[in-house]
Parts: sequence; C-alpha cells; structure tokens
Amino acid sequence: MRIGKQDAPYTAICTSDADSITVRGHDLVNDLMGRIDFTSYFWLLVTGRMPNEDQSYLTNAVLVALAEHGLVPSVVAARMTYAAAPEALQGAVAAGLLGCGSVVLGSAEIAGRFYAECVADLRASGDPIEIVAKRNVERWREHTKAVPGFGHPQHAGGDPRANRLLEMADERGVSGEHVAMMRALKAVLPETIGRDLPINVNAAIPSIMLDVGFPLAALKGIGLLCRTAGLIGHLTEEAERPIGFILSGNAAEAIEYDGPG
Repeated sequence: MRIGKQDAPYTAICTSDADSITVRGHDLVNDLMGRIDFTSYFWLLVTGRMPNEDQSYLTNAVLVALAEHGLVPSVVAARMTYAAAPEALQGAVAAGLLGCGSVVLGSAEIAGRFYAECVADLRASGDPIEIVAKRNVERWREHTKAVPGFGHPQHAGGDPRANRLLEMADERGVSGEHVAMMRALKAVLPETIGRDLPINVNAAIPSIMLDVGFPLAALKGIGLLCRTAGLIGHLTEEAERPIGFILSGNAAEAIEYDGPG
C-alpha cells in the first residue's frame, strides 16, 4: 500500500562509497573532521551551508544558554527513568526528550512561528510595527491566553539568559525584523493583556535565530540538541550520585489520595 508522496526519492545530506563519506558536499574526513566545530557542523547539517561568523557565534551562545536549567521536568523524568533502568542510558535520555512539548522546550518553536507570522503581516500590510504587534497579540489571545516568549515563573524581573543573548545580537549588529517584532510585542502587552511581562529565553532564541537565517522548521531542534547534552550530564551524575528514587519518593509524598475510600 502506498502512503503519502513517493515521487522524490532523494536526499542531499549524506552519501558514501568504499573510500569516502560525503556530508552536504564536503568530504567528512578531509574537509570537516578537525577543521570545524560541532556547532558549525550542526548548522551545516540543518541548512546545507557553512555558517558565517555571526551565525556560528550566536548559535553557540544559544546552545550554551539552553542546555541546563536545573531539575526541570525533562531532567526529573530522565533521572527517575535511569534509576529504574540503569542499563538503558538511551531510554533515560529519550524519556527526558519526549516531554519537550509546548510548555517545556517546545515553546521557542511556537514563539518563532508567531513572530514569523507577525513579520509577514508587517511586510504585507505596511502598517506601523506597533499596530501590527497589537493586532497580532489580540488575534493570538482569541485562542490562547499566554503570549509565547513572555513571562517566567522564576526570573520575574527578566530572564538573564534572554537579556544576554539579545545584548550579544545587538552588539554583533544582527538583531533584525524578528527581534524588533518581539520587542514590539512586549511593548504592547500592558495595553493588550493588562500587564507587562519580561522577555524569556524562548523569545530571545527564535527571534535571534530567525534573524541570522536559521530555518523556522528546525527551531525545536535547537532545544532538543542542547538539552540532550544537559541530560547526559545529569545521567552521568545519576550513575555516581543517584537521586532518581529520592525524586520519585518525594513526588509520592507530595501528592495526596482523594479517591473513594
């Protein structure tokens, strides 16, 4: 049974023969290994092009910014899974990544799509950016209460990661129309939702990455890639200083049964 499109049997990412491996048109052994860093390789794999200096610099900063933030749900899930199945490191990493959705780690993708829609509206309408921002926040609020990329449960005074990333983009002169739109959206929040909210890292990352040319479709992959590194760090510690069952036990103690007696 044929399912879906089957008329384009091609890939432009990798091929190999008995003597060589070619990745995105580059000889893996002679052109890439020992010559480029992993961040640049990630960019090449995703886009098919070598990054320029600004693209490599900011992608590297973004990966560092998002890789670790303590015992967040993805880390707790991974450590408890590893405690229960220490023979399956890959299963524990997968457990951590499987929960990366619209609330945890996937919100950068949602924010990026929203900002891209706003920029498209700005280009098409020719309206002032403040009008476009207000119009799109009101449109967004018709179906979703939270405007993506704003507010943080811990960093209520401003996400330090976001602030620094935006400073870096400004210093490099690469803050473009997506960063400008994100800032315009923040500026209209008091008028549209009744209160001001800080920019969080999931606003800074997509707006900056879109401005430096990273594909919208691959935004979620940034969080998955860097958080994998963080999870491996946590699981290495779990093997040496286990807390997975402590986390599980504390969860059991924190939740009270309220079902039938």
